Amino acid sequence: MIGKAELLEAIAGTNRGLMATEQDKQAILMAIAQLEDRNPTPRPIEAGELLDGNWRLIYTTSKGLLNIDQLPLLKLGQIYQYIRVKTQSVYNIAEVYGLPYLEGLVSVAASFEPLSERRVQVKFERSILGLQRLMSYQSPDDFIQQIESGAKFTAIDFGLDSRNQQGWLDITYLDQDLRIGRGNEGSVFVLTKV
Repeated sequence: MIGKAELLEAIAGTNRGLMATEQDKQAILMAIAQLEDRNPTPRPIEAGELLDGNWRLIYTTSKGLLNIDQLPLLKLGQIYQYIRVKTQSVYNIAEVYGLPYLEGLVSVAASFEPLSERRVQVKFERSILGLQRLMSYQSPDDFIQQIESGAKFTAIDFGLDSRNQQGWLDITYLDQDLRIGRGNEGSVFVLTKV
């Protein structure tokens, strides 16, 4: 039986999936499936104290995220997801690096609504794209506090029509420091608590 330590070890050298070979991907997906079978939190949506908090993405199969690294002169940095159960809010932040002084940020704010004991409907409401320096970006924590306080940024900052910009996510594994989810486009996400 593959456990959490084995999954983390399999993920370790893949740079969130960017450097995963087909063999790596198969082994990781098998390890994920085995861990999901032993999910210690069968109703993760009801486990707000575990779900709530700040998470860092350590592995994904999401082409939307991994393709950011394929853009000319850009490299994908850390990816964070902050979940606020009380307000049913979620914030995604992807740090992007490239030429000196042109470090970027791609962020999306969304709301979520529980659909079942493990599925949430996610409605994307705001997108922020810009240069870290122009937005005075210091850290994900500081940035999220600014978003939550209603700050506007020197960036491409626009609202999204949540009727057209939505999807669902199944939380298939949740413990005190690891979360696994599967999205409506077939992507897998593995995150650790920050």
